[in-house]
Amino acid sequence: MLNDDLESRFARLEHEVGRLREDVASTRALAALADRDVAEFRTEMRSYRQVLNALRETQLEQGQQINELRREINGLRQEMHREINGLRQEMREGFALQAAGMAQITALLTKILDSDHGESE
Repeated sequence: MLNDDLESRFARLEHEVGRLREDVASTRALAALADRDVAEFRTEMRSYRQVLNALRETQLEQGQQINELRREINGLRQEMHREINGLRQEMREGFALQAAGMAQITALLTKILDSDHGESE
């Protein structure tokens, strides 16, 4: 009876050890798959990091180019304002000169008309 009990316990232990070996084998396979997945994930993350770093560098370069363009545009705008102001001044002077000339012509025509009127009377 003790012998039967030992044999029964031994059989259960052998069965349990077999199941544990299967579990260990499954666990090792899962661990290997997880390790491979982690390695792939790290590779992917490294790629993403490289892309983000490249994007950051591109953004910094573009930011510098935009700042340079802004400075250039501001310089051109100031130059245009100076040019427009100069043209405006020339236009005013031209109109003033034209007005003075028109006044002289009017005065001369008036003088001629007055002298013609004086002779005909």
